[in-house]
Amino acid sequence: MSQLTHFDEQGASRMVDVTNKEITDRVAIAHARISMRPETFQLIMDKKVKKGDVLEVARVAGIMAAKQTFSLIPMCHPLNLTSVKIEYTNNAVDTIDILAEARVTAKTGVEMEAITAASICAITIYDMCKSADKGMVISDIHLVQKSGGKSGTFVFGKNV
Repeated sequence: MSQLTHFDEQGASRMVDVTNKEITDRVAIAHARISMRPETFQLIMDKKVKKGDVLEVARVAGIMAAKQTFSLIPMCHPLNLTSVKIEYTNNAVDTIDILAEARVTAKTGVEMEAITAASICAITIYDMCKSADKGMVISDIHLVQKSGGKSGTFVFGKNV
């Protein structure tokens, strides 16, 4: 395992110095899953949740969260994101899978922005539907893939 970079030789916390890193195009995709009762799933799909279109509100929340990642996670660099996209897939029964993609041209990666977007998207779905189903489960949050930068490409399952 590589050395942790957010601590100096004395063990003090620090923000990684990216001054001398190369600017490259960077992309990260993260996944989150939310499972629920079939009745709750159907309310979402039929757009009958009283708070509004759950998936569109959650999409906006995920995009907004990606843009604020640096203020949520200590030592995370502020980035001028060039794109954030949220996509949904479902099994037509009780589960919504979320894929969040973040892009930037910068000296540091966008993994945390993608993971934050996917997570907040799932949390927003929970928030909007909790009155109908408090037993929803958010799970399987992970980095799917990333490219760009010195460490190159990572693909979940191939590099793990």
